[in-house]
Amino acid sequence: PAPTGTVRQVTAQQLRQRGNALFQAGDHAAALAAYTQALSLCDAEPERAVLHRNRAACYLKLEDYAKAEADASKAIAADGRDMKALFRRSQALQKLGRLDQAVSDLQRCVSLEPRNKAFQEALRALGSSMHEKMKTMSCTDSKVEQMFQILLDPEEKDADKKQKAAQNLIVLAREEAGAEKIFQSDGVRLLARLLDTAQAELMLAALRTLVGLCSGHRSRTTAVLAELGAPRLSAVLGVEHEQVSLAACNLLHVMFESLKEGLQKDLRGKEDAVVLDSSKDLKLLIKHLLELLALEGASAQGRDNALNLLIKVVPRKSPKESNSTSLWVIDQGLKKILEVGSTVCGAAGSLPVTENSRMSASVLLSKLYDDLKCDAERENFHHLCEDYVRSWFEGQELSGRLRAIQAVSCLLQGPADAGNRVLELEGIMESVLSLCASVCEAHQLVAVEALIHAADKAKRASFITANGVSLLKEIYKHSERDSIRIRALVGLCKLGSAGGTDFSMKQFAEGSTMKLAKQCRKWLCNEAIDAGTRRWAVEGLAYLTFDADIKEEFVEDKAAMQAMFHLAKSEDRSVLYAVASTLVNCTNSYDHEEPDPQMLELAKYAKQHIPEQHPKDKPEFVRRRVRKLLSAGVVSALSCMVKSENPALTNSCRELISRVFLALVEQAEDRGGVVAQGGGKALIPLSLEGTEVGQTKAAQALAKITITSNPEMVFPGERIYEVVRPLVSLLHLQRSGLENFEGLMALTNLAGISERLRQKILKEKAVPMIEGYMFEEHELIRLAATECMCNMAMSTEVQELFLAEGSDRLKLMVLYSGEEDEKLRRAASGTLAMLAAMHPTICKRIPQVTVHWLEILQSLLLSPSTELQHRGVIVVMNMMVEREVAEQLVASEMLEILSVLAKEQDKP
Repeated sequence: PAPTGTVRQVTAQQLRQRGNALFQAGDHAAALAAYTQALSLCDAEPERAVLHRNRAACYLKLEDYAKAEADASKAIAADGRDMKALFRRSQALQKLGRLDQAVSDLQRCVSLEPRNKAFQEALRALGSSMHEKMKTMSCTDSKVEQMFQILLDPEEKDADKKQKAAQNLIVLAREEAGAEKIFQSDGVRLLARLLDTAQAELMLAALRTLVGLCSGHRSRTTAVLAELGAPRLSAVLGVEHEQVSLAACNLLHVMFESLKEGLQKDLRGKEDAVVLDSSKDLKLLIKHLLELLALEGASAQGRDNALNLLIKVVPRKSPKESNSTSLWVIDQGLKKILEVGSTVCGAAGSLPVTENSRMSASVLLSKLYDDLKCDAERENFHHLCEDYVRSWFEGQELSGRLRAIQAVSCLLQGPADAGNRVLELEGIMESVLSLCASVCEAHQLVAVEALIHAADKAKRASFITANGVSLLKEIYKHSERDSIRIRALVGLCKLGSAGGTDFSMKQFAEGSTMKLAKQCRKWLCNEAIDAGTRRWAVEGLAYLTFDADIKEEFVEDKAAMQAMFHLAKSEDRSVLYAVASTLVNCTNSYDHEEPDPQMLELAKYAKQHIPEQHPKDKPEFVRRRVRKLLSAGVVSALSCMVKSENPALTNSCRELISRVFLALVEQAEDRGGVVAQGGGKALIPLSLEGTEVGQTKAAQALAKITITSNPEMVFPGERIYEVVRPLVSLLHLQRSGLENFEGLMALTNLAGISERLRQKILKEKAVPMIEGYMFEEHELIRLAATECMCNMAMSTEVQELFLAEGSDRLKLMVLYSGEEDEKLRRAASGTLAMLAAMHPTICKRIPQVTVHWLEILQSLLLSPSTELQHRGVIVVMNMMVEREVAEQLVASEMLEILSVLAKEQDKP
C-alpha cells in the first residue's frame, strides 16, 4: 500500500478539482465547501496557498468581502508574486471601501505583468473613483456652506433651489463622513437657525438632517442636545404642523436610542476616556416630554407624539434592567399623563387632544404599571391614581366630577387593577349611574363609556348587572341620540356575552341579538355618523359575533365588512382591538376547549347546562366565511393594522391579528392571495414581537406559506432571512407536534435555497433541535427532520458534525437508509451520498457504524426506485477509493450487482 501522506494528498487534489468544477458550474457555496475540506487534508504550503486563493474567489462571488480579503492575504503571504491573489484582494478591498490599499495591490499586479489589459483597466477605473472621492471630500466643505447659505438667505426666492439644497443636506447627513463634515462646519448652530425660522419646509430639512447627525452617534447627540436645548426640541414637538411634529418625534426617538446605547456602554465599562453622563440627558428629555403633556399651548398631535415616545423609551426592554426610569416617571409625571386621560373633549378649557390620546394614555399607564416589581411600588401607583381622582371628584362642580369619571375610564382601559381600585372610591359608581341619565349628551357619553369599561371587570360586573342593565335598556330604547344609543347597546352586549361562544343572551328577553347586530351594521355603514361613534358599532359586533347566526349575516353584508375595514385603516386607532376581535369570532380562531366525554355524561346525568357548538360553527361554514372575508379585502386591512405605529396595537391585539392570519392561510389555495395582498410581509413583525401565543400563531402561518410557495418569490430580498427565526421558534419542545412538523417542512425549503440561508439557520441554533426530531416516534415528524438535515448537510459546519468522534449521527443515517418508508430512505441516503462524496473519512467509517451496512447498501442498489439506486451507487463509488473498504465490497455480491446495473440501458 502507498504511504498515508500521498493518499491524503490525492484526496485534497480530488477535492480541489471538484471545487473547480463546482465553481465553473456556478455553485460557489458548494465550491467553497470543497476547498475548505481540501484545506483540512492538506499540509503542503504551496497547495494551501492555491486553496486560499480559490476560496477568496468564492467569497467574492458570495459577497463576503472581509473573508475574501483574509484568504487572499494568506495566499500572498505564501507567495508575494501571486497575481491572482493580489487581484482578488484588490477587488475585496475596493468593496470594503479601502481604496488606497486596493490601488497598491493593483499597482503590484501591473508591475508584475505590465501588458495585462485587465489589470491596467482596473487600475484606471479605481484611480478615477479615488479622484472622485477626494474631489467630493474637498467639495463637501464648500458645499455644506453653500447649502446653508441658500437655506438661510431671506432674499432667496427660488423655491426649487431651496428644496434641492435641503434634500442634499439630508442625504449628506445620512453618510457618516457627511454627518461629521456638517457637524464640524458649525452645522448644529446653523440647523438651530433653520428651526427658528418657523417655516415648515426649513424646519423639516433641519430635523431630518439632525436625525443623520444623531443616529448611532452619542457624542454628537449630546452636543446637539446642549446646543438646541430640551425646551426647544419639546416646543417643536408641540407645534400645530403635523409633519413637523412627527419629524421632531422621530429625531427625539433617535436621540433617545443613541443616549441609551451610550448608557449601556457606560454600564459595561467599555466607553472611551471621555465619559459622558447620558442618564442626566435622558431624564432631561423625558421631563420636558411630561411637561408637554399638560401644556395648554401644545398641539393635540404633539401630545400624542409625546405619549408614543414615552411608551417606546420609558419601560424596560428586559426584566434584567433596572426600572428606575419608570419609577421616576410615575413620581414626576403620573398626574400629567392622567391630565390627558381625563380630558373631556369639547369641555370648556380642556386640553387639545385627538381621538387616540386617551387610548395612548391608557397604554402608557398600563406599561408603567407592568414595569413595577413589588407591592410597595404598585401601592404607590394606586395612591397617586386615587389622589388624582379624588382631587377632581370631591367638593368639585359637575365638570370636575366628569373629569374624575373620565380618568377612571382611562385607568380601566389601561392598568385595570388601578381602575378597579378607583371605582371602589366612595360615590364614583353612584355618580356614573346617575350621570347615565343626564340630559346633556356630552355628560351622558362620558358616564355610559365609563359604565361599559367597568362592565368588563369581573369584580364590578355583578353590581353593574343588577343596577346598570335596566338603565342601559332604558337609554337604548328611549334616547333620541344615536351616539348614546350605540354605546348603551355595546354595554348591553358586553354584559350579555358572558356565555362566550355558548351564546345565550339572557339579558335580552324582549329584543333578539339578531336585531341588535342588524342595528350595529346599519350604524357602521352610515357615513353621516362620525367615525368615533361608528367605532362603537364595531365594539358591539365584537361581542355579538360570538353567535354563529350573526357571523353568517355579517359576512353576507359586504358593505358592512368593507366599512369596518375602512375604519381599521382610519386615523382612529382605538378601533383596532374591536375589529380584530370581530374577525377572530368570524374565523373561529379562538382557542377551542374540547369537553371531556366523561364529564359530559356526568353533566347530563346531573341535568347541568352543557355548552353546545352552534351548527353554523362547523368547519365548512368557517371555510366559507374565510372566503367571504378574503374577497372583501380583509388582508389589506390587517396589513394596514399591523403597520400602525400606534400604542393601540397592543400585544393582545397583535395576538388576535395573528390568529386571524393563521385561519386565513389554513387552505393552501388561499395562501397565494394572502401573500399578494401583503400578508407575508405583515406576518414577520407579528412573529417577532407580542405574546408567546401570538408569535407562535404568526410563525405557523409563515410556515404554511413557506411550505407551499416559492419562498424567494414570497419573501423577496433580505426579507427571506427574517423568516428564519420565527420558523426555528416552532421547533421548541413546548410547541405542538403540528407546529414542529410545519416548522421543519418550511426550514427544509429554505435550507435548500442557499448557503447564506443555511448559515442563518445554523446561527439560530436550529441544528440540535432538528437532530432531536430525527428520533421522534411520529413518522411524519421524523421524516421532516431527516429531510431538513439532508438539506442542511450541504453546509461544511453540519458535515463536520457527522465527522465528530463518538457521535451516532452517521449510524442513524445509514440505518435510516435501510428503513421501509421510501421517503425517509431517500432523505437519509441523499445525505449519505453527499457526505461520502465530500469526505473520504466518512467512507471508512460506514462499515464501522453498523454490521448491517452491506445489506443496506445492497438493498439501495436493488431498489425499484431509480433515485435510491443512484444514491446508493454514489456512496459505493466513493467507498471504492478506500483500499480496505474496497476489498470488503469486492468480496461481497456488490460487484455482481454493479455489473448488472452498468448494463441497464434505460438508466443512463
